[in-house]
Amino acid sequence: MNALELNKVHIKRGDIPIVHGVDIVAKPGEISVLLGANGAGKTTILEGTSGVIPIASGDIVLEGAQMCKASAGHRARSGIAHVEQGRTIFAEMSTEDNLRVGLHPESGLEQAYDLFPELKTRANVKSAMLSGGEQQMLVIARALLGKPKVVLIDEMSAGLAPVVVARLMQAVRLLADQGLAVLLVEQFANLALDIGDRAYVLRRGEVVYDGSCEILRNDPAMLHHLYLGDMEKDSA
Repeated sequence: MNALELNKVHIKRGDIPIVHGVDIVAKPGEISVLLGANGAGKTTILEGTSGVIPIASGDIVLEGAQMCKASAGHRARSGIAHVEQGRTIFAEMSTEDNLRVGLHPESGLEQAYDLFPELKTRANVKSAMLSGGEQQMLVIARALLGKPKVVLIDEMSAGLAPVVVARLMQAVRLLADQGLAVLLVEQFANLALDIGDRAYVLRRGEVVYDGSCEILRNDPAMLHHLYLGDMEKDSA
C-alpha cells in the first residue's frame, strides 16, 4: 500500500488557482522528490497535504484513509509530519525540550540522538543558540519522534553550507531506508535526485514529469527543459 496518495488535487491561494490536478505518490521506504522553479506550486502542495491550507478539490489518502476534510492536527496525529520552511523551533526551550514536544508515547529521544548525535551534545542548550544546520536537524528529528508514516520536508537546505546539506541528505536517505515515506521539496535538484527514488517536476502548478530520479540525474538537458519548457520560447 502507498503511504500517501494525492489524486487530482487542485489548490488555490485566495481566489488564485496554484495547483492543477496533480497526482503524487509517496511509498514506504522511498523518497519522492518534488522539483520545479520558484512559484511552481511545490510548497503549496506540501501545505495542502498537511492541512496548513485547504485544497479546492481532489483526494489526499494516507494508507487508505481519506484526509482531505481532516484538520491539520488530525493529519499530524494520523501520521503526516510536515517539516516546514523556516526551521520552526521553540527558541527559548532547550534542544531536548523541543524534541519532547513531538514525542510519541512509543518513541524515545535516543531515536533522535542516533540520527543526529550532534543534538545530544547540545541537549541542554537553548535552541535559539544552535547553528542553522543544528536547528534543521532538530526539526527533522522532532518530526521523526512523532512516529509518522510520511514526512513532508520543504527546502531543508536553505541558507546552509554544502557540508551541512550533505549531512542532512544522508539522514533523510537513512530514514527512508528504515521504512519511512518521504516527500522532499528541494531547491538543489541534483542533491535531491542523488538520494531520491521517484521524481515529480512541477511547472505552473502541473506535473510535467513523473518517473525515475536516475533518469533525470543522468540527463541534465531534460531536467532543464522540464523546468522551463515553453517559457524559453516565450522569452526568445
